[in-house]
Amino acid sequence: MKPLTALLLCALAALAQPPQARIKIDTERTIGQVHPHLFGNFAEHLGRCIYGGIYEENSPLSDDKGYRKDVIEATKNLGVSLLRWPGGNFASGYNWKDGIGPKDQRPARPDHAWGDIDSNRFGTDEFLQYCERIGVEPYICINAGYGTVNEAREWVEYTNEARHTYWADQRRRNGRDQPYNVKIWGLGNEIDGPWQLGHKNAEDYSKFALEAAKAMRRVDHSIQLIASGSSNFGPNADWIAWNRAVLQNLRTEIDYISLHTYIGNRENNFENFLAASQDLDSRIEVTAGLIRAAQSGLRNPRPISIAYDEWNVWYRARSSGGEFATGATRLEEIYNFEDALAMGMFFNSFFRHAGVVKMANLAQLVNVIAPIFTNKQGLFLQPIYFPIAEYGKQRGNTAIDALVTSPTYTPAGRRPLGYLDVSVTHNPRDKAIYVNVLNRSEKLDIATRIDNVEGALDPSVAVWEMNYPDLKATHTFGGDNKVRPRTSSLTAKLERNGFTYTFPKHSLTILKLAAR
Repeated sequence: MKPLTALLLCALAALAQPPQARIKIDTERTIGQVHPHLFGNFAEHLGRCIYGGIYEENSPLSDDKGYRKDVIEATKNLGVSLLRWPGGNFASGYNWKDGIGPKDQRPARPDHAWGDIDSNRFGTDEFLQYCERIGVEPYICINAGYGTVNEAREWVEYTNEARHTYWADQRRRNGRDQPYNVKIWGLGNEIDGPWQLGHKNAEDYSKFALEAAKAMRRVDHSIQLIASGSSNFGPNADWIAWNRAVLQNLRTEIDYISLHTYIGNRENNFENFLAASQDLDSRIEVTAGLIRAAQSGLRNPRPISIAYDEWNVWYRARSSGGEFATGATRLEEIYNFEDALAMGMFFNSFFRHAGVVKMANLAQLVNVIAPIFTNKQGLFLQPIYFPIAEYGKQRGNTAIDALVTSPTYTPAGRRPLGYLDVSVTHNPRDKAIYVNVLNRSEKLDIATRIDNVEGALDPSVAVWEMNYPDLKATHTFGGDNKVRPRTSSLTAKLERNGFTYTFPKHSLTILKLAAR
């Protein structure tokens, strides 16, 4: 269907029925800045994410350093702002010293997190130079499993020390004179999880992380530190107790606490699948309350934000040989149209909580549960790629607390939920308002009254929409043009500084409005 025809049908539908939903916008009801780091990504030594994805030596598609040029271009177009490395579960068994110096002299090591062998040909210098090449900020996660406090301190010295010290001079011998000045460091990954190498209880983790934080900051006091929040949501786990203890013990040293969430549609129920926003909102809001509780009573508390540094759809590509083994699948998830809609659900939640969620990292960048998929000859872009790139254009905007009402449904085992999942941002510099709407109804088009409280609306509306009749449609090599967004414009029929727009069933729409 041509975009113009679709818009005309949408307008006719809106005239044929009264609005069923309402979005009321007041640009003075601000939440916080949409931080650029919400559009971060993640590169773990897992499957073909690094080797054969980001980095492929001697490939005709790679540059002189071994970086895949087609992946660099796709990453830049994706709008990645921050890249987390080396893991993930991999980090808890990784010795960073194995990955520096002449490549042919680096030891190959077994990876006990994912059951592979790591050649160590891609290490600290290769990662940090890659970040420079693609123009993103690096985020390094230390080994808080089998690692030591001193190894973490020495890693900061290697990357950030300007004076002539042992590890700074090792960096110089390896070809880098000036410090990399890595500012964001994670104090381990998912340490509360029993699957993690070096798994600890909250008390033991807090003791380790506190000493690591002090030691790392004595090398560079300007670094920002992320505590390992709970990622264990099993029936016998108490993620709230873990986060409460970590925040209480580390509140004077950390800048963030991490959260991780993966969702799936194992039951093949579209509307239940996209009801996972209730979990996202709840985990963010509970953790924000725990942050406030930890800061209470302090005269000048250290600001602490949430880093949602692992998130995605992930449920198909899990091996049968064990929950945390790569097996035959190597976590190479093939994404479909409904997974693309889930990207909007995640970003809408992050935007609605922009006052506390200041970082987010999609897991991961290439091949492994990723928007970019490669082989020896090239790559294709998965359907999830396009919403990520489009939402990224709102970085730096101000998130707005909009009033939203819509028809509701009751997902299995959950409380009632509105079909429309909405976030709104405002760019005061160009007086633009972005209305991000996921219609998670599988069968219902929803006519919606959109009102702006302050400032007259211009009738010209730019429309970005992802919609496709087949929820399960996927892409492949040479065939990634099927599930792509459509862009168009319309002239809204304004009444009392508002208009009606019909959001199609199972669609993701971004309306760009201009307030005069």
